Amino acid sequence: MSETNGLYKTAVIGDAASVAGFAALGLSVFTISPNEGAERVSKLINRLAANDFAVIYITEPAAALAGDTIKKYRSKRLPSIVLIPAIEGNTGDGMRALHEAVEKAVGSDILN
Repeated sequence: MSETNGLYKTAVIGDAASVAGFAALGLSVFTISPNEGAERVSKLINRLAANDFAVIYITEPAAALAGDTIKKYRSKRLPSIVLIPAIEGNTGDGMRALHEAVEKAVGSDILN
């Protein structure tokens, strides 16, 4: 991954209702409809990773479509892919991932 002017970018992926507000914060927003396939979401993540996006927030339902692609980036330094709740259809995967990351970092799940 190359650095553009020393700055990395942040993206948000998900359904329009869940991610629209992030544009006001200056984040790059990529909307997907609930019926879009796993291949489109995976290609989008790969494209963002190749284009200096260091953090990718993705709604849980969208992440469910691209699980293998997200796992591929878990062992890499960048991008950091963070699951966030959607307005509808949350799976709890984001909270589980947070617990796993904390346990890995400190040796026990201190969030319980």
